[in-house]
Amino acid sequence: MKHERKMHFQEGRRAQQQLESGFKQLENSKRKFERDCREAEKAAQTAERLDQDINATKADVEKAKQQAHLRSHMAEESKNEYAAQLQRFNRDQAHFYFSQMPQIFDKLQDMDERRATHLGAGYGLLSEAELQVVPIIAKCLEGMKVAADAVDAKNDSQVLIELHKSGFARPGDVEFEDFSQPMNRVPSDSSLGTPSDGRPELRGPGRSRAKRWPFSKKNKTVVTEDFSHLPPEQQRKRLQQQLEERSRELQKELDQREALKKMKDVYEKTPQMGDPASLEPRITETLNNIERLKLEVQKYEAWLAEAESRVLSNRGDSWGPHTRPPDPPASAPPDSSNSNNRSQDNKESSEEPLSEEGQDAPIYTEFDEDFEEEPASPIGHCVAIYHFEGSSEGTISMAEGEDLSLMEEDKGDGWTRVRRKQGGEGYVPTSYLRVTLN
Repeated sequence: MKHERKMHFQEGRRAQQQLESGFKQLENSKRKFERDCREAEKAAQTAERLDQDINATKADVEKAKQQAHLRSHMAEESKNEYAAQLQRFNRDQAHFYFSQMPQIFDKLQDMDERRATHLGAGYGLLSEAELQVVPIIAKCLEGMKVAADAVDAKNDSQVLIELHKSGFARPGDVEFEDFSQPMNRVPSDSSLGTPSDGRPELRGPGRSRAKRWPFSKKNKTVVTEDFSHLPPEQQRKRLQQQLEERSRELQKELDQREALKKMKDVYEKTPQMGDPASLEPRITETLNNIERLKLEVQKYEAWLAEAESRVLSNRGDSWGPHTRPPDPPASAPPDSSNSNNRSQDNKESSEEPLSEEGQDAPIYTEFDEDFEEEPASPIGHCVAIYHFEGSSEGTISMAEGEDLSLMEEDKGDGWTRVRRKQGGEGYVPTSYLRVTLN
């Protein structure tokens, strides 16, 4: 209906433009007729004045009469043209106001009536669904009320205490240690700081017992290299970033190795330009860096594969047998199967299952009454650093080095909406772009 309404308005604008064009032609023919009449009148007065002048030659009089006759003929032609143009404009104007515009308004009215009918049907379905849900909600509220009335704070406290009992006995009194007596004294049962069995108690750092304070601070989380301390979704995202960084460093070292090889070949062919042996330390260092980066890339690839399998298994556990994954929202890119999938910055992704309706899917959307939307203007431009094949719905392909228009910034999900110069709009990975805002 939005597209249909736009077509009707365009049809009305075209009809109005045609009428305005006809009116401009009418004005031009009217001005031409007025100008030719004045020139014909002026030529007739000149011929009459020369005819009355006794000093004028016969040739001048004849020439003036011919000019007056020509101007009079031109004025007559302009008059006929003006009359024809006026008749044509009046006919077009009557057709515009009595035929074209009423038809367009009738189409708009019919379209709006159909829109109102659809809206009414939609609100009817909505009210029926709400009426079906209201008893269920009321039953849930009654259950909540019963559960709230059954709350027993004392019993809950006792259950929590029994659940978290440590099982340790309370420590005894700290004994007095007397350091003023000789160390080789004869032990006695009544001496302070001496055990009952007669053996002096060993004291020192190795024998000191750590106190178990009930309100001590918890140990800090140990940050590991494979980011295993993070939730699976966050771990996968961080490993992906590290893998991309190592890959870029590896490519840089490979390019440097090729450059050093070419420079060494030049030095060997042209010794006066430099000593080839001077490049050996740099070549050796570059090779060592390449081997190190290759090992790191393999290590991060293995960790990433493990993290991705863990994420997929968590998603499979979260979606129950009677639920299905939520559809992606229309304004966001769908979940892709390649290694550049967007990662949601949501720590609860590995702890809480998704709801049946999908947490990101809007339940109600506001009806847009403004049917004529102007195309969005770019907020910047960007350059593709890598090639990307947009194989899933909502994404778009791009070639390395391609200039794109930035339509929407990354909202934290790892995707950016762009527009290609030859047409087409969609989402691409943010890490594949070099973005410049207006």
